[in-house]
Amino acid sequence: MKVVIIGAGVAGLAIGWRLRQAGVEVTILERAQPGQGATWAAAGMIAATAELGEAQTPEAELAHRASRLWPDFAREIEEASGIAIGYRRSGSLMIAMDAGEATNYAGRAAADADLAVLTPAQARALEPMLTGDIEGALWAAQEAQVDNRALGRALATAFVRAGGTLVANEAAVRLETQAGRAAAVRTSFGLYEADAFVLAAGAWSGLIDGLPLGGVPPVRPIKGEMLALAPPQGAALPAQVVWGSGIYLVPRGGRLLIGATLEDVGFDTSLTEAAADWLSARAVSVMPGLRQWSIAEHWAGLRPGSPDGLPLLGQTALDGLHVASGQYRNGILFAPAVAEMLRDLVLQRPSESSAFDPRRFAAR
Repeated sequence: MKVVIIGAGVAGLAIGWRLRQAGVEVTILERAQPGQGATWAAAGMIAATAELGEAQTPEAELAHRASRLWPDFAREIEEASGIAIGYRRSGSLMIAMDAGEATNYAGRAAADADLAVLTPAQARALEPMLTGDIEGALWAAQEAQVDNRALGRALATAFVRAGGTLVANEAAVRLETQAGRAAAVRTSFGLYEADAFVLAAGAWSGLIDGLPLGGVPPVRPIKGEMLALAPPQGAALPAQVVWGSGIYLVPRGGRLLIGATLEDVGFDTSLTEAAADWLSARAVSVMPGLRQWSIAEHWAGLRPGSPDGLPLLGQTALDGLHVASGQYRNGILFAPAVAEMLRDLVLQRPSESSAFDPRRFAAR
């Protein structure tokens, strides 16, 4: 069997790697460089509880299943690539900035043995940089993180070492069909025929020409800006990811990542002082000492959003074409589960994905 995947982000690379392990001939086409889009711009959090709260939804179930897969997934990637990806269970500390949040966190901890509610004093003992003006916190010790930029490099290496073909700087411009079925992908340089195709181009997934009505994934870009702060000499980074005041703070590689803004502004990735000021002010409201830290990096990325906020995973309305997009801000978290799901769907193995079926939009 031969499969062509459009997009070499975390989803496309992970799916391609899993398909190669199953003996499939796989080519991945990437419009720029592997792992340099939303994968590179992310914060690398594997935080199902912090991201999705106490929701009992298919998306939350996918998140928790993916979280359970991550330890073995990370270990396998490092062994296959020889690249350390920094996976670690550093925990998530979710700060209650008011009494309402504190009450909500207490209820969640009572219903989940993996969570612990903390008093303000206990939260500050865990993270001394916190402001004194908090109402408490929720501690999720099992939450993890990974170096997403290293992850992109490692997955690309693992895929190529497994025998996959990775074509960079070659954008897919048109999908060719034959007898009502996807037959080939055309780029500016050639034609790639295959038995099946996976569209995993993130925010660009809906821009391929040749897709029939009902076969175009309704994905749109959602811009997010982030900062990385460098500590003054002698200052220590937090030991865990901290959530509060509408932002998250992630210790990574001697810096503190702060994210992220949300803007529906199309494919604009320009950096703004307004976003930097907003992120800085929110960070200082959680940890006042950060006022003395300097901005080491400021960047933006485009998340793939969908009309109902759920991923699009599986067979499209066009026979032979699958899609893996719409993960929004959880592409890193979902990656191992999405890779297994799409591998099984492409190979026509049983897979539960009805809630994320891309054809749910076909009739609109």
